Amino acid sequence: METLDKNKESKGKKRASKRDPEGSRQALIDATLDTIAEIGITDTTVTSIIKRADLSRGMIHLHFGGKDKLLSSAAKYYSEVYYAELEKSLKHAGGDPEAIIMAVVRTDLGPNLLNERSAKVWHAFRGVAHSHPGISEYSSTQDERLKGILQKAFEHITREHSVGGQLSARQATFGTFALLEGMWVHFLSDMDGFSREEAVSLIQKFLSGMFPGHFAQD
Repeated sequence: METLDKNKESKGKKRASKRDPEGSRQALIDATLDTIAEIGITDTTVTSIIKRADLSRGMIHLHFGGKDKLLSSAAKYYSEVYYAELEKSLKHAGGDPEAIIMAVVRTDLGPNLLNERSAKVWHAFRGVAHSHPGISEYSSTQDERLKGILQKAFEHITREHSVGGQLSARQATFGTFALLEGMWVHFLSDMDGFSREEAVSLIQKFLSGMFPGHFAQD
């Protein structure tokens, strides 16, 4: 996701969106994410959203039917942006399973996805996912789409190189998930001290330990 500062729009653009249904819809989603990042999801109200978007209250009901569905749409958009960025990186990985796994790791921890705005939004969505089905659908702690990408790649390594087995592939997938999520929490709690390079290196060491002869560091 873009950083909070980069996502700010000029009022001229926001006013123009009033005459553009899709523009209005996107302006409300962007305003929702920006507001959540700034003040948290609990304090994000219809009033704070429409003020930031420079749109009328009725626009939320027109485009989303209410605040709950707007929050769900914002979570969906957040997920779509995440996967769009991930897919760009995966295209360069080709069919090499190690390259696919490391592309996921590097992209997930890269500045386009892991930044102040996105980390705060991610944390906020995770905090309410258990009580908000619309958000939970796109904020699962074990995202099935990402899990599928990783596990397929790990299974390929175990089959082709007789390393570990089905259990190792599942464990490696679970372990990679846990480490990535832990890095996001670490970033959120210590943005100035967080090192992306060290985070990637740590995960790579974990994987090379599970799969000897693989995931060699540069």
